[in-house]
Amino acid sequence: MVDIPENPKFKEAVEDLVLKMPIAKFIGMRFTKIELGFVEIVIPFREELSFSKGVFQAGPVGMLMDIAACCAIGTKLPSGWAFSTIDFTTKIVAPAAGESFIARGQAVSSGKSSSVGKAEVFAISNGIQKLSATGLVTTRNFEIRN
Repeated sequence: MVDIPENPKFKEAVEDLVLKMPIAKFIGMRFTKIELGFVEIVIPFREELSFSKGVFQAGPVGMLMDIAACCAIGTKLPSGWAFSTIDFTTKIVAPAAGESFIARGQAVSSGKSSSVGKAEVFAISNGIQKLSATGLVTTRNFEIRN
């Protein structure tokens, strides 16, 4: 069975919503893949977000996980709808040490008022990806009112 998007312009909708956020600009976030129910986000290492030399602090890792899972959920929403995190949990499994980081988010369940997504964050060092964190996100979905 092929999943049909409720919003045929889901890619543009997610990019427009998320890339306007000041935090997305600050961390240098960019999408490398946006598919229905799935996103991939890359950010460079930033010393301002580090725990120690070359290692991200847990907060930015959790933020990246949250954004990736939420964006995956956003690809499943109808046109004119957005999402807001109401709960998330991040499990750090290894130090986030690398030159850049990639997060892959996936929609797990998509409802009208709330949805659940999951994501994994990988540190990239010398071209090798190493799992740093995994997590779950619950969103409140709402219609955007002008």
